[in-house]
Amino acid sequence: MSTVMMDRLPTGNANVFGATQAASGATNACILPRCTFKFEKCDGGIKIHCCCDDDVACGAMQNLCKMLQGGLCNCCCLWNGQVVFQCNLCCGHTKCELTENGCCITCCSGDAACCKMLQSCCDALCACCEAGCSCCISLGGTPVCCGTC
Repeated sequence: MSTVMMDRLPTGNANVFGATQAASGATNACILPRCTFKFEKCDGGIKIHCCCDDDVACGAMQNLCKMLQGGLCNCCCLWNGQVVFQCNLCCGHTKCELTENGCCITCCSGDAACCKMLQSCCDALCACCEAGCSCCISLGGTPVCCGTC
């Protein structure tokens, strides 16, 4: 269980037919690959390096990134289970590059104001990780990995 992180998603969400899961008593859980992150500024935006030590977790994360590439990237930092910081990198173009042990998610913009916002998010993400937060990365609204720096 050291290579995955379990996260409970809120119950009571409406499904496609409008019925809620709370009525059935079912718990919605999501198992994600556990990664280590490195956030860095780059020309025009931010790079997020996601690295997995386990081959199976790495493959799962890489497949998710390939399928969801180009979708909105969201980063959520948690401390003791509470959301401390969340950012949607909606002002840039997201692309994923597979690496030997994970993935590099790049979010960049040619607009100077958008670049500044993206790089400010990078500063906040680094500060959260340095303080001991865990982070969850989503692409297109689907979580792809969780972990720490």
